[in-house]
Amino acid sequence: MDLKLNDKTALVFGGSRGLGRAIAAELAAEGAKVVIVARDPARVEATARELGIIGVAGDVSKPGAGRALVQQAAEKLGRSVDILVTNTGGPAPGNFEAISDQAWQAGFNNLWMSFVESVGEALPAMKARGFGRILAVTSVAAKEPQPGLVVSNGLRAGLLGLVNAISRDVAASGVTVNALLPGYTNTDRMKEVGVTSASMGSKIPGGRIGEPEEFAALAAFLASERASYITGQAIAVDGGLLQSI
Repeated sequence: MDLKLNDKTALVFGGSRGLGRAIAAELAAEGAKVVIVARDPARVEATARELGIIGVAGDVSKPGAGRALVQQAAEKLGRSVDILVTNTGGPAPGNFEAISDQAWQAGFNNLWMSFVESVGEALPAMKARGFGRILAVTSVAAKEPQPGLVVSNGLRAGLLGLVNAISRDVAASGVTVNALLPGYTNTDRMKEVGVTSASMGSKIPGGRIGEPEEFAALAAFLASERASYITGQAIAVDGGLLQSI
């Protein structure tokens, strides 16, 4: 299937490892010109070199960083961004009474404001051009709250509402906005916390954890012209883990 991404530009947050890296690799393989952003300059440089793309070091949780990084990506690309993939690490774990005000604010900046700022910066050019794809990588916790992740549960659920609201505002402009909800996936982060197919497979209808490339395949499709009538959705890539309809 030709996804017709040869003339498209993309910005992927958290693109130096895990799901972000897989998405960046898939978009680049489909012909898009890709910029990735991550905090570790050395890792960004190494990943960019490996994938033949552009790397920018930056922390999307810092106030104003979302807008600045979209602007910087456009400068690197020589034109505005067609495809924006927001993807950040999870906030501090804990139950409600254990979470400080500072932790709430940090989670809000990381998950919420990075999305608001970057979309606000990228959207006008997308609407003017008549094409844009905004993908928010979030978590299955956005639909089914997970124990001990109260900050993630609250903010990610709210983000789904925001994704849907923005999608309705811009749908007639040729811009789609969707959320992608990964389940347990074979990334370095999951390995660090001991999540493997052996430990989790029995709890997942698919019998195993997912591969980053499986998640990235959906992202690339949603970023393409083929997905022009799909917007405002929250789509899980989880092997059937979610029990909600």
